[in-house]
Amino acid sequence: MSGRTVPDAERLLTPAEVAAMFRVDPKTVTRWARDGRLTSVRTLGGHRRYRESEVLALLRAAHSSSEEGDTGAESG
Repeated sequence: MSGRTVPDAERLLTPAEVAAMFRVDPKTVTRWARDGRLTSVRTLGGHRRYRESEVLALLRAAHSSSEEGDTGAESG
């Protein structure tokens, strides 16, 4: 048994799964990959897959930036 970790054990998401998380079209996810917002991994069949950890980090960043615009309006 080897003591090294296997980075490939991370869950990979399809464009449709990522699109559902962001509520966008799968083609938008492909555009994000082309523009460098997400890193895609190609399967042997040539399909794009996205690392779950990277997608979740982008989702958190998008969520926190949208919350920043909502602050301050209801204080009082």
